Amino acid sequence: MLKWLRPLVLLLLIGLLGIFGLRWTQQNMRNAIPSANSRVSPIILVPGSSATQERFDAMVNELNNKTKTTSSLLKVTVHTDNHLSYSGTFEPGRSHPYIVIAFENNDDGYSNIKKQAAWFNHAMTILSTRYHFNHFSAIGHSNGGLVLTRYLEKYFNQQKMRINTLMTIASPYNFSETNIDKRTQMLTDLIHDNKKIPSNLVMYSVAGTENYNNDGTVPFASVEAGKYIFQKQAKNYTQITVTGEDTTHHDLPQNGEIVSLIQQYVLHISDTKQRPDVNVRH
Repeated sequence: MLKWLRPLVLLLLIGLLGIFGLRWTQQNMRNAIPSANSRVSPIILVPGSSATQERFDAMVNELNNKTKTTSSLLKVTVHTDNHLSYSGTFEPGRSHPYIVIAFENNDDGYSNIKKQAAWFNHAMTILSTRYHFNHFSAIGHSNGGLVLTRYLEKYFNQQKMRINTLMTIASPYNFSETNIDKRTQMLTDLIHDNKKIPSNLVMYSVAGTENYNNDGTVPFASVEAGKYIFQKQAKNYTQITVTGEDTTHHDLPQNGEIVSLIQQYVLHISDTKQRPDVNVRH
C-alpha cells in the first residue's frame, strides 16, 4: 500500500508545483508587459539640498509664460515619517502638469541622498495611484538629479512605470571632486549599478558655467562625470553646457537658456532655437 501511495503523493506534489509555477510565470509576464500610456504624463521636479518645494516656482512661471497653455503645479513634501503634505493644484486636463517632490530632510551628503531616493519612490507610488499616471518625465536640480539617478537604479524597476526624459541641472555626480580619477563612493556605486537604468531613457545633463570650471558651487568636471553613468546605458545621453548670464548654481533652474532647453527637450516644443551660448555634446 505504501509503495503505491508514495508515487501518487509525489505526482500530486509535482502537479501542484507545476500549477503554481505556471501562475507565477504568467503573473511575472503580465508585470513585464507595459500597459498603455496614461493620458496624463507629469513633469516631476526634484530640488537639491537645502531647497524646498518652492524651488521651481520661478522656472514653472517662465515655462507657463512661454507656452500657449499653462500647466498646473502641485508641490509635495515627503516628511521623515513618510507622510506627504500638499500645496498647489493638479489638473488632470493638462497633459503635462508639474509635480515638485521635495523632502523635509533636505540635508546634503550621500547617506541622505539614499534616504531621499527611498522617500521619492514612496511618493511616486502614492502619486501615480492617486493621479492615475504610468509615465512621466523628470528634472532634477543639483542633488535632485542624484536622487533621481539613485531612484532609477534602485527602485524604478519595481514599479509599472515609464520614464520618457530625464534632465539633470548642475548635478554633482562626483560631488566636489574635480579629478575624475578620484571617484567618490557615490559615483562608484552609481556606475556599478548603471545597468539598471532604463534602456529607453533619453537623458540630458546640463551644466552652467561662466569659465568652464564651475558654476560657483559645483565643479564642471563633477557634472561631466555623469557620462560614466548614463553613456551606453540610456538610449540617448546628451551633455549641454550653458554659459553667460545667470549661470550661478542657484540661478540655473530659471536661467532663460535652460528654460528654452526644457521647452525643446522635455516639453517637445519644436519652435525653440538653439542659441550661441549653449554647447551641446552627444
